[in-house]
Amino acid sequence: MIRVVLPAHLRTLAHVDREVELQVESPPTLGGVLDALEAKYPVLRGTIRDYDTLKRRPFVRFFACQEDMSHELPDTPLPDAVARGAEPFLVVGAIAGG
Repeated sequence: MIRVVLPAHLRTLAHVDREVELQVESPPTLGGVLDALEAKYPVLRGTIRDYDTLKRRPFVRFFACQEDMSHELPDTPLPDAVARGAEPFLVVGAIAGG
């Protein structure tokens, strides 16, 4: 079971009030988590990734075990602690400015 923490605006959109748990095919990958998230919460399709290209939206970042995974390929395996459910996978809304 993969634990996913969403930013407040996406939690509101998905009608969840805390982290979500997802069943992801083994081995769990970055793309697998996003596929499972969009399958379980269809309202999130297009908010995290583009509909057609499946590329990450510009102001969304992904973190796992304090590592920025935002620019990793979709088939990148998740760290073991995230795959075991010990640590959450974070979807973070990036903030621009100085």
